[in-house]
Amino acid sequence: MRDIKKNKLTRILIFLIIIAGCKNNKSNPDLTSLNLLRGDLQLCGNGQFGDVNFSESCSYETRETFNLAISLLHSFEYIESEKAFVKVIDMDPTCAMGYWGVTMSIYHGLWAPPEEAVLKKGVQLLEVAKKLPKSKKAEQYLDAIGSFYKDWETVDNQTRKERYAQKMKKMYLENSSDTEVAVFYALALRASALPTDKTYTKQREAGQILENLFEKEPNHPGIAHYIIHSYDYPELAELGLSTARRYADIAPNSAHAQHMPSHIFTRLGLWEESINTNLNSASSAVCYAESIAPGAHWDEEIHAMGYLVYAYLQTGNNTMAKEQYDYLQSFKSIFPANFKIAYTAAAIPARIAIENKNWEAATALELPQFEEMDWQNFPWQKSLLHFAKALGTIHTNNPTATKNELNVLRSFEKELTDMGDKYKANQVAIQIKTVEAWTELKAGNSTEALALMNTAVDMENKTSKHPVTPGEILPADELLADMLLAMNKPIEALAAYELNLQRRPSRFNGIYGAAIAAKASGNTEKALSYFNALIALTENSQSDRIEIAEAKYFLKQQGAI
Repeated sequence: MRDIKKNKLTRILIFLIIIAGCKNNKSNPDLTSLNLLRGDLQLCGNGQFGDVNFSESCSYETRETFNLAISLLHSFEYIESEKAFVKVIDMDPTCAMGYWGVTMSIYHGLWAPPEEAVLKKGVQLLEVAKKLPKSKKAEQYLDAIGSFYKDWETVDNQTRKERYAQKMKKMYLENSSDTEVAVFYALALRASALPTDKTYTKQREAGQILENLFEKEPNHPGIAHYIIHSYDYPELAELGLSTARRYADIAPNSAHAQHMPSHIFTRLGLWEESINTNLNSASSAVCYAESIAPGAHWDEEIHAMGYLVYAYLQTGNNTMAKEQYDYLQSFKSIFPANFKIAYTAAAIPARIAIENKNWEAATALELPQFEEMDWQNFPWQKSLLHFAKALGTIHTNNPTATKNELNVLRSFEKELTDMGDKYKANQVAIQIKTVEAWTELKAGNSTEALALMNTAVDMENKTSKHPVTPGEILPADELLADMLLAMNKPIEALAAYELNLQRRPSRFNGIYGAAIAAKASGNTEKALSYFNALIALTENSQSDRIEIAEAKYFLKQQGAI
């Protein structure tokens, strides 16, 4: 007992010396400048977030809290993860890995680049950790994440992510039997992958590392979570299906863990599974929001709603999709006001209008308004709504309004280019090409329209989807198929629809379009197959879409029902 008290006194003495040193040297911050996120942990349910056993957790009395912090971090429960790591620091101020944990909680490698305040905070935390005693492995962890925060003023985000991944690779090669080192390396590798690399080399490598680990540690939240992120692509999604069906059970009290399986379910067109897991995610998120900010809505709830609406639309369930939108419009306060909320808030109304080809409604779309949301910070997200409005104005024969919407989209593309965000600028450029293509078609210029639409398809096929989105507002190759059908080229349209369905299985409009194209080209067998598939897709949704009535009428005519 005396030794335990002595150890605590020693740590406090060291901590006081560090603080004194910081105050005497203005180049080093004291802890009051770090803006550490403190407070009681707000955990819904019984606190089940999976099993981890992190070897570098400092003093014995902090081990349980440290492992909880790691579990939260692995499910991207960033707010509570930071609070748990700060609790570790409060318990043991000399724990260098506590400061590392905070830097990891504010570094969101798969999400948007950190803001300046976050980067400054990371640098300050690492400065404090540098002065503390630490093991060789702790030194490696800190050095690795330090390579991301270092020179943030002059080195771009992608380069710094790649530097971090290289440092973690070196650490992994030296500590290949350490589960946590391997897991954090796999995440760093996945985060450093370029969205334009369609070979998915880094994603495959990360996935293989994690799959090998998953056999030995089937209840580890990070392993399951990062397998899903590694395979969140049409070409790889089948590899992640069994893991997707496990992750929600591993971390049942994490809203993000409940949502993540739907990334794979969406890629494979498993809409009922996507709906169920996102309903669970939204419910968990509401529980968390009520405990931390009563009356406000957390980004995880809104993120889940975006995937819910997408899945409902693919099952033809406009009633439930509209219910989610009405619910979203009732929100007054949200937190944090970030890219996830902005994306979903713009995407939901845009999808409901143009998935239903309700062009009049598309022309009247407006952005939902929240007290904390400054839409000027989100040009890409705003472009989703203006893209839908542009398609609406084309189909309602309002060329002046179309021109205005094109100008808005071009301004967003320029803004994103000036910001150095090539990926999002390219996403807007695809929208612009699509609108230009349909404008030419309306003007009777079929050759130019097809050339522009094929360019949009080529641009989209060379770029991976952003992790925040369940899919494009409307896929370019589906829009190409729509254009070919409008040009009375049903055979070519059918081929385009079928290619679209290979990449995006069980899309309502893709199946319906393929059925119409097959019927128009005289391929009755395929038309029957696709109309039957459309009815099967919507059998549990009580869909009121007219396409279902059309499918049943055709089948009845053919004596198929």
